[in-house]
Amino acid sequence: MKRQILSLSIFFFFLVQISNAQDDKVEKSNIQTYTPSKLLNNGQWDIKWFNNLYTETKFADANSNTKSKLRENYFTSTLEAFTGTSKNNRINVGAIVEFRSNTIEGRQALSVFSLKDNPNSERKGITSIAPAVKFQPLKNVGNFSVQSAIHIPLVSNETENGVFLDQTAWAFQNRFFYDYTFSSGKWQLFTELNTEYNFGNDDSFANNTFVLVPGLFLSYFPNDKSTVLAFTQHSQRFGDFTQDYTALGLGGKYQITKVLNLELLYSNFVRGTNNGLGESFNLGIRALF
Repeated sequence: MKRQILSLSIFFFFLVQISNAQDDKVEKSNIQTYTPSKLLNNGQWDIKWFNNLYTETKFADANSNTKSKLRENYFTSTLEAFTGTSKNNRINVGAIVEFRSNTIEGRQALSVFSLKDNPNSERKGITSIAPAVKFQPLKNVGNFSVQSAIHIPLVSNETENGVFLDQTAWAFQNRFFYDYTFSSGKWQLFTELNTEYNFGNDDSFANNTFVLVPGLFLSYFPNDKSTVLAFTQHSQRFGDFTQDYTALGLGGKYQITKVLNLELLYSNFVRGTNNGLGESFNLGIRALF
């Protein structure tokens, strides 16, 4: 009898170990679970530092004819912080701060990181802040969410000495997120629709304009800590000023620790109207706890 009890105990011990090992295997990382569609739990924090370096050497005119130009560089560093505030995990609140550094006159792309001050070819500074709220509008659809923000400009002049920094119009932004994970768990489709209404400053090029930016992202997860993705985005501005562009890109994410993950993206602006054409290099660091 003792031998049977011992054998049964050993059997259950190994059964528990196997079960735990299987649970570890199917446990999803943050990059798989916390897409932009997913809201945070009550008291949880999500802090993201995203850096975008866009450099252009061409311009597409009103007829979409492409012309070469001296290189211009636009660096945007965005800090976002959100936290869960509701017991039903359907509301998050946060804030967004943007810093920009732009250079013109054919300077190299990395000139945006220069510590020297050259007012004739560069401008930099914190350009906007935005209080934001993110919510899940449909109770039973947890992979669909909406983020609303009011971007408040902190610059008084869009252009000085021929150097553009940022728009002086306010922006009311709504971003709609949805993702779908295929049954294999290896593929995920993420869609975004970004909408903006710009208002408040008649001197701004963006004043009284609407912007629609649909995007489609296809991700593949070779393992639970990394993903590779391809994406396409189109931006359409209409109203008092019109412009558009289409971009294609590739990228990847890696889960460094349970809290931190790294994101790298590259995109190429393949066409446009009344818009510059160039390349975009992106680096993001995210902490979720």
